Amino acid sequence: MEMTLEVITVPATDLDRSKRFYEEGCGFKVDLDQEVVPGVRIIQITPPGSRCSIALISGVPEHPDQPSMTPGSLQGLQLCVTDIAAARAAFTERSVEVSPIQHVGAGGWEDGPGEEWNSFMFFKDPDGNGWTVQEAPAPLAER
Repeated sequence: MEMTLEVITVPATDLDRSKRFYEEGCGFKVDLDQEVVPGVRIIQITPPGSRCSIALISGVPEHPDQPSMTPGSLQGLQLCVTDIAAARAAFTERSVEVSPIQHVGAGGWEDGPGEEWNSFMFFKDPDGNGWTVQEAPAPLAER
């Protein structure tokens, strides 16, 4: 049985502001922006080259087995790129505040790129949801 992770809900207070951030700031593609029933809006956005999208949702009643998250509470979403310096430049060109490139060293987080799989940068969306960007040695299709 195949099981794929295809959509992650990202909590947001202002869907239009979040849509602009992810589309214009991060370069994600808007797949869907629709009011599915009166009062329920879903915006689905996909990072370039990703098989997994994010969903920004408003108006969906809370399900007892799936309580909603507070905007800003989602941390640790991770994107992979093959050139972290180019990715950082693209984010900063679009006015996204990203951390310097860092790696894990003997004493914890250290500035600058590390060895293979050990170069990272971090950013937050307008609500404070936290993202990590990691440099991978090759595109996913080649790993």
